[in-house]
Amino acid sequence: MGFSEFLGNGHVVAALRGMLAAERVPHAMLISGPRGVGKFTLARMFAQAANCEQLRDDFCGECDACRRIALLGDVRPLIEQGLAQRGERPDASTVERIPLLLQTHPDVWAVVPDPVRAKDPVARPMLRMGQLRAVQRAAYFKPQGRRRVFILDGAETMRWDLSGIFLKILEEPPESATLILLAPNPFLLQSTIRSRCLQFSLAPLPAEEVEEILVRRTKMNAEDRKLAAQYCEGCPGAAMDMDVGAVAALHRDALTVLERAVDLRGVAALFASTSALAKSHEIAFENVLEVFYSLLTDLLDLSSSSSKKTLRNPALRRELENLSRKVDVAWITKAVDGFDVLHSRMRRNINRSLGLDAVAISLARPAPVPEKSEIR
Repeated sequence: MGFSEFLGNGHVVAALRGMLAAERVPHAMLISGPRGVGKFTLARMFAQAANCEQLRDDFCGECDACRRIALLGDVRPLIEQGLAQRGERPDASTVERIPLLLQTHPDVWAVVPDPVRAKDPVARPMLRMGQLRAVQRAAYFKPQGRRRVFILDGAETMRWDLSGIFLKILEEPPESATLILLAPNPFLLQSTIRSRCLQFSLAPLPAEEVEEILVRRTKMNAEDRKLAAQYCEGCPGAAMDMDVGAVAALHRDALTVLERAVDLRGVAALFASTSALAKSHEIAFENVLEVFYSLLTDLLDLSSSSSKKTLRNPALRRELENLSRKVDVAWITKAVDGFDVLHSRMRRNINRSLGLDAVAISLARPAPVPEKSEIR
């Protein structure tokens, strides 16, 4: 038990252990990386090591502090419990008055984007003012153990007009507390916040290492393990929670949108495909966009002259090869730019279905102009 259980990104783990051993722990850290790569797990392990009763630069997993903090390994029941305290239909004031805070040890808090309700959650959970103010007050309390640790998952969902609350903590940091911000991309946070955090970036793992983790920690069959390792793009957490059949269907549906957008022979069929993807309640729209980026990356690889073409979607190789013959690098670049604009506008609550329709229509290839001899 200890940091040895965390596979991959050994340089980041070594840096964290070095800080703990030297007792030079920063007041704020920002850990970035794709969803499921292990950001929350590493932050929770750091909280255990910072409060372990037996070890200084690692954690034993057996003392009372380690065992209690380890309960944050599965936050779902804690979220359900927190939402139940508000009732099924809380108003805005109740949401702020009873902030969603996950705590299994007096010195360690996990703060996650608030879905507001257990049933019919909001479409885009975010960190709210009540949560940030609660952290602001509690950060200056004296720890019962060695150190107070606050893990803010989904830090990029923090509204920029509320980030001033959090910035006050970073400008006057408490000596005995560490705030750990987790985000998929550090540039989704304000520069004033980034500049006050010690930053770490977690890189995706090779597919072979992800398969090894799945063998040890899941009961997936060999075929599903292989597909999950390919589709998760190096993020073992995403692979372990993956419904392989649903993800495979999502990738096929996204590829169908690109295929129909190129020829634009059936606008109704194209719009039906985009609507189904945009309005899906099972899969977050951010993940849908990630699938499009994955497919476009494969198309770019297939369009290159490189002899080594390792696809992110090997199960769709034949369809991707057929599509790559119809498009060029300029078309792929235009597609990436379109999805970038759509992603940037999601913060403004853009209509996702219409936004996806607009990108798809923009990718239609112009019909060939008939020669003069063919014009009657």
